[in-house]
Amino acid sequence: MKRAERYEYIIDYFSNHHPEAETELHYQNPFELLVAVILSAQCTDKRINMVTPALFEQFPDVNSMSKASFEEIFALIRSISYPNNKAKHLLGMANMLISDFNGKVPMAVEELIKLPGVGRKTANVITSVIDNQPNMAVDTHVFRVSARVGLTLKAKTPAAAEKQLIAHLPKEIVHKAHHWLILHGRYVCTARNPKCSKCGISQACKFSKRITNEPKNSGNFS
Repeated sequence: MKRAERYEYIIDYFSNHHPEAETELHYQNPFELLVAVILSAQCTDKRINMVTPALFEQFPDVNSMSKASFEEIFALIRSISYPNNKAKHLLGMANMLISDFNGKVPMAVEELIKLPGVGRKTANVITSVIDNQPNMAVDTHVFRVSARVGLTLKAKTPAAAEKQLIAHLPKEIVHKAHHWLILHGRYVCTARNPKCSKCGISQACKFSKRITNEPKNSGNFS
């Protein structure tokens, strides 16, 4: 199967089976999503969703968070990974939003990456989720799945994988494809013991030679 055919097959599968794929982080507005994504670095969405309700209750907007102390934020996020650095990032991010962006979350990658705790991956998440911009956030799941399946070839870095994916995906579905690959990597194409025999895209996957003899199902994310 040629790469163009592989993309077509996979897009068709996910478009039909998971048309409404979206982030599993809980949020109510762009500011809450930005906070959640900053916190989610090297941590599970499940853990972040356990922490953010209390955080958002105490600091519901950028103004309140900008006036918080490091100790107050740290106490609310101490159960996640790297709470010390992330508390500093949240405080710095909130203050920069106030001083440089009139208290609003910018919707340009070039502006978002100026914020403490925000790299290109985070900026791509924010702009694709909130604004449906054709930006591809390449996390460990996206990087692994796209390489295994054969959507990316010899991509040594997330930036290289991002470039290839953007080049081959129709612009209007990039923001959805981001979630397709993340969720597929989280629940089906896992790092260890991938569920190849339960995968709905195994016929188009270069990794499919490892398919087991288990009965095939629809390859749902859950």
